[in-house]
Amino acid sequence: MIKASDDPKQRAILESAWVAFSAYGFRKTSMDDIARGAGMSRPALYLHYRNKEAIFAGLVEAHYGLALEQVAVALTTTGSLEKRLQAAFDAQGGPAMKAMMTSPHGLELFEAGMSAAGEAIAIGETALQGVYVSWLNAEAEAGRVVLPGDVGEIARVFCSAMKGVKHTSKDYASYASGVAQLALLFGAALRPR
Repeated sequence: MIKASDDPKQRAILESAWVAFSAYGFRKTSMDDIARGAGMSRPALYLHYRNKEAIFAGLVEAHYGLALEQVAVALTTTGSLEKRLQAAFDAQGGPAMKAMMTSPHGLELFEAGMSAAGEAIAIGETALQGVYVSWLNAEAEAGRVVLPGDVGEIARVFCSAMKGVKHTSKDYASYASGVAQLALLFGAALRPR
């Protein structure tokens, strides 16, 4: 779930934080919990991150790093337009989405993401839109899609629609169903006639 830097200590911290946040929620997780899970002292943890918010932002950055790679790969695989979009949308949410939506602290983690990592989310979403723009342009040039509007706006709508599904789904099954429906709708809209 985590794509962190090559630093094994940083990776251990992020993995420990994710386990603790999922188990206890953001508010109840302490820096001691994270340090203990990462196999280090609390002072050693502070050498890497100044607080829980910075760790959460690190988790968000790691999520987007992994999602960017996996979305790009999914879009370039073989298969129908709908299947490639479905794979890309699944990769965009990634394992983090399933973990958050099945955690008893999922709503708190969504809220913590917005307050602790809003800037990292904005940067990640912009980067995802860039992946979609590049792919849409290449597909349009090859005649495999028709762009019914501005390519940047289409990419923005992809990401906005994914957020809408996330925020209106009561559980992971309804999220997965909504993502599948988006892939079908967008695939039908982009398919050459």
